[in-house]
Amino acid sequence: MRKWSAVAMFVALLVGTGGLAYGVGLASGRLSGGTDPAAIAPHSLGPSHSPSPSRPPAHRPAKPRASHSPTVTPPPATTPATATTPDASPSPTRPDKPATPRMRPGPRLLGPGDDGKQVRELQARLRQIAWFAGSVTDHYGPVTETAVRGFQAKRGIPVTGYVDQRTLDRLQGMTREPTADELANRGSASTTAVLDPRCTTGRALCIDKSSRTLRWVVDGKVLKTVDVRFGASYSPTREGLFHVEWMDADHVSSLYGSAMPYSMFFSRGQAVHYSSDFAARGYYGASHGCVNVRDYEGIKWLFGQVHVGDKVVVYWS
Repeated sequence: MRKWSAVAMFVALLVGTGGLAYGVGLASGRLSGGTDPAAIAPHSLGPSHSPSPSRPPAHRPAKPRASHSPTVTPPPATTPATATTPDASPSPTRPDKPATPRMRPGPRLLGPGDDGKQVRELQARLRQIAWFAGSVTDHYGPVTETAVRGFQAKRGIPVTGYVDQRTLDRLQGMTREPTADELANRGSASTTAVLDPRCTTGRALCIDKSSRTLRWVVDGKVLKTVDVRFGASYSPTREGLFHVEWMDADHVSSLYGSAMPYSMFFSRGQAVHYSSDFAARGYYGASHGCVNVRDYEGIKWLFGQVHVGDKVVVYWS
C-alpha cells in the first residue's frame, strides 16, 4: 500500500513537473519567438496527456505599405505672360559741351561821331555787301552805326555799333579794297534794257521803271546811269514824254518840308532829285511821285549837264 502510494505521488509529481515545463515553454515561445506549442510532439507530454487542437493563426488584414516612389508635385499653374512692349532703349546721353567762353568786344577803333577817310572806306565796304545804302561820307553817324550793328549780329560778333579789330578783320575778309569810283560815289549802276525809241535822239533823261534806272542819253549814247525809285501806289510817278520845266539845286518841298537837292521838275510838281531817304533805306521806301536818286555825286553831275527843255521819258521797258 505504501509502495503504490509512493508511486502515485511520484507520478503526480512527474505530471505536475511536465505541466509546469509546458507552461514555461509556451510562455517562452510566445515571448522569444520559440517553437509553437502545436508543434510539440505528443509523446513529450507523457502518455496520459492529449494535446489541445491548434488554432489557425488569426488573419489580420495587411496594412498598406507606404510607397517608396517619389511623390511628384505638379508644377504650379502659371498665368500666361502678358506681352509687353519693350521699353524704348534710352538714347545715349551726349556729354555736355564745355561752356563756350563769352566773346568780349575789343577796343574801339571807329565809332559814332568819328570823321575821316577811314569812315568813308568803312561805309564803302559795308555797301559792297549790302549793309550800307546810299552815298559814302566821311562821317560816322546813325546810319553807319546801324549798319555796323547789323553786320556784327549776323557774324556773331559782340554787337556794339562801333568797329573793333575783330569787326574790321571780318569785314575786310569779306570785301575788297574800294575803288576810287566807289569812294567818290560815282555810280556803278547799269542795265541792258532796251532804250525807248524816244530816247535815241537829242538829249534825254531816259527813266525805265522796269530796270529802275535813269540813263542820261545824248544822241543815242548813254553817258550816265544811276539807280532810281518811284512813287507809291497812292502817288504814282506819271509816265510818258515830258520836258524839264525848271530846276532848283537847293529846293525844299512846300508840301512835306523835306529837302530835294538838285531838283529837275518835269510834270506839275514831280521832279528828278536826290533823296537821303532812298540813300538810307533803299527800296524799302517810296517817293510821293518824284523820281528819287540816291547817288549824290551822280545827281550833282547830272544837274550840271541837263538844261531846261531837255526830254524826260518815263516808261516800262
